[in-house]
Amino acid sequence: MPTIRAAILTIVWLAASTACVSVTPVPGAEQVKITKNPSDVAACRAVGNIKVPTGEGSPGGATLDRIEFRNQAVGFGGNTALVTVSYLGAPLQGIAYHCDRWRDS
Repeated sequence: MPTIRAAILTIVWLAASTACVSVTPVPGAEQVKITKNPSDVAACRAVGNIKVPTGEGSPGGATLDRIEFRNQAVGFGGNTALVTVSYLGAPLQGIAYHCDRWRDS
C-alpha cells in the first residue's frame, strides 16, 4: 500500500505544480496601450508581431494573457499593441507599435 500511496501523491503533486502558471509584468508593461482600432496606430511604427502561447504551458486566462501580450509589446520596444486575434476577451495575437504620442514626456 505505501507504494500506491506514494504514486498517488506524486501524481497529485505533479498535477498541482503544473496547473499554477504565473506571469509577472515586465517594467513598462502597465503603460502599454492595448487597442483593437487600427486608426489608433496609423501614425505609429510597427516593431514586432505578438503571439501569446496557447495550449499546454500557456499562461491561460484573460488576465494572464493580457499581461503576456503587454510583456511581448515591451520586448519589441513598443508602447501600443494592436489586437488582431482574441478569444473570450483575451488578446492572443497582434502587432506591437511604437507611438510617439503615447511616450511619457
